[in-house]
Amino acid sequence: MNAESKTSIQKGDVPEQVSLFPILLVNFIGTLGYSIILPFLIILVIRFGGDELIYGIMGATYSFFQLIGAPILGNWSDRYGRKKILLLSQVGTFLAWILFIVALIIPDTELFHMNTSSGSLLLTMPLVILFLARALDGITGGNVSVANAYLADVTTEDDRKKNYGKMAAAANLGFIIGPAMAGVLGATVFGELLPVTAAMIISLIAIFVIAFIMPESNPCILSKPVDAKRINKIFGQEHKDCYKIAGAEKVSFNNVLRIKHIPFMLLLYFLIFLAFNFFYVAFPVHAVQSLGWNLLKLGFFFSLMGLILVLVEGYVLGKISGKYSDGTLTIAGSILLGMSFFLFTSENEILIFAAVMLFAGGNGIMWPSFLSQLSKVAGQKYQGAVQGFASSAGSLASIIGLIAGGFIYGLLGVKTFLIPGFLFLLIFVLLFLFLLNENGDLSKIDD
Repeated sequence: MNAESKTSIQKGDVPEQVSLFPILLVNFIGTLGYSIILPFLIILVIRFGGDELIYGIMGATYSFFQLIGAPILGNWSDRYGRKKILLLSQVGTFLAWILFIVALIIPDTELFHMNTSSGSLLLTMPLVILFLARALDGITGGNVSVANAYLADVTTEDDRKKNYGKMAAAANLGFIIGPAMAGVLGATVFGELLPVTAAMIISLIAIFVIAFIMPESNPCILSKPVDAKRINKIFGQEHKDCYKIAGAEKVSFNNVLRIKHIPFMLLLYFLIFLAFNFFYVAFPVHAVQSLGWNLLKLGFFFSLMGLILVLVEGYVLGKISGKYSDGTLTIAGSILLGMSFFLFTSENEILIFAAVMLFAGGNGIMWPSFLSQLSKVAGQKYQGAVQGFASSAGSLASIIGLIAGGFIYGLLGVKTFLIPGFLFLLIFVLLFLFLLNENGDLSKIDD
């Protein structure tokens, strides 16, 4: 590698020939696999002796282990390359689905029984296996943060917001198809076993896409001259010609917090995930227990949500991303999200589906814009590490939101949705004041 090529790489030029298709496909496949079981997971938890609190704790189990694993995987992706870590993460997901299938076919053996004020609580062997599956998927669950870092590697700053929208749209396309597949496959004589098997096969397809189709993305920023005589092998494969990458050193949480604006962005990341997880634990329980929805109707609900998200992120965001800054769009989306949660407190199905439109529209505008801001603030050198610690902030919020959401729903019922509503109003106020204080003009946050 000559001196001229070193200088070019050090600046972090994006290789134009790298296609977004593989990472979009992996994102789509990953969401498709997860969303297949989303509609009936609460049904399985209740069948195996759990309640809304156990359902929340099960979700928090994934988040707790992701809290541990995501920063490690994010750092490894900076050091060893995004592709290898995405492959490792996807293998963990595949093994977790195998455990999920085991939980469905083993005898429903009772391990613990307790009478509570809300009814009888059982801990059964299938429930324990489900917890183990969620833990395994969580500890290897850095795929989102690594995928975000991958996209930052192969995208120019001008196109970053639009391409984050494309990635979110690919994920939400999976979110449309997955719940619909769950309803159709779950209605067969095989019950939940068939959709879970489909999720496992889909995960296996993702492994092959990452291994054989996806190119490595890390731009290989040099921090010192290369020792041409040294050959490193990672996972049995020779590393690139630029063996020493800036950011390859271990990055601590304190290092990340010293980056300008990162503490505030991590706070917002935490609050956003906290609000979402109050909703995601409370709504399926509310739909099954209070509204009396079956698997087909719950699947239709999540499919509609995904459809609107795809339209917003794939079309609307592409139209408006060049006209408004990331900060402005994040603020606008947070307002729509706050309004949607107040509508979810109604048991009128017309208002609930109106809330879905606000929720999906707000999320589709807010989240890609926020991720674009985060990637710009992180810079290229510590992109993977920042994304990993951000994912950990989200995991910590998920643990709190899922457990507290399940517990609070048992006490307050539908009024639980007021909590994420107020949280998004808080996010709006904090972001508005921050951007105004930093720039005096919201449109300058991206400069």
